[in-house]
Amino acid sequence: MKVEDILRKKGTRIGMVRINETVSTALRLMKAENTGALVVKDVCRTEGNTVVGVISERDVVRALVDRGPGILEQAVSALMTRDPYCCSPSDSVRHVLSLMDEHGIRHVPVLEGSTLVGVVSVRDLIRRQLEELSGEGLPVAATAAATAAATAAESWDFPVVANQ
Repeated sequence: MKVEDILRKKGTRIGMVRINETVSTALRLMKAENTGALVVKDVCRTEGNTVVGVISERDVVRALVDRGPGILEQAVSALMTRDPYCCSPSDSVRHVLSLMDEHGIRHVPVLEGSTLVGVVSVRDLIRRQLEELSGEGLPVAATAAATAAATAAESWDFPVVANQ
């Protein structure tokens, strides 16, 4: 499967923030978009909208721990990942998974040439796997048994122990 197949199913909506917006604005946008990262854009007179980075919830949390709450009023440019790893619509899902695993990232901008056409996230790839698993052609009895087992497992009550 190719990245373009994922984008076709998920749609073309892309969460974005401008480079000079505050980190708190970026967090509000992430919440509104229900996403863990935004593509950072810079508006240039000669180049139009240019992708300059990605800012994620992880970037913000790490900066909060290291620098304190003052970072919320800093510009997105202070925390974003510059020159993010990107892929193209014709790349394989395996390639994107390798990028995510190798670099510890969860969101990969998709560029066609220099034009941003989408973002692929870990969540998108998990959904793809679940769709493939649900259509594996298992006999009806096996599928029913698996569904019953999953339902039973959801009703189990496990104690939660925090690491100390």
